[in-house]
Amino acid sequence: MYAVIKTGGKQYRVAAGEKLKVEQIVAEIGQQITIDQVLAVGSGADMKVGSPLVSGATVVATVLAQGRHDKVRIFKMRRRKHYQKRQGHRQAFTEIQISAVNA
Repeated sequence: MYAVIKTGGKQYRVAAGEKLKVEQIVAEIGQQITIDQVLAVGSGADMKVGSPLVSGATVVATVLAQGRHDKVRIFKMRRRKHYQKRQGHRQAFTEIQISAVNA
């Protein structure tokens, strides 16, 4: 059984036992979190699709780590104009492991 969840403005297809990195969630390492924004749940012909959410469906996950991705370097330049701009960005993430998908 799998579910399609929405967190951090993105959608993820998850199943029990999977690990994934999502946008930062304020939680301690080892803490269990419940994601209730479930867009679809089931498998095969037993698929329930919400409009927009499936009522009563939840996904339970455990927080494994908090961290930041590698630096993305931004470089802007206008030729012949003596304009150069350098910038960097590191996006924060939360690594979670899906424990259960409850329909």
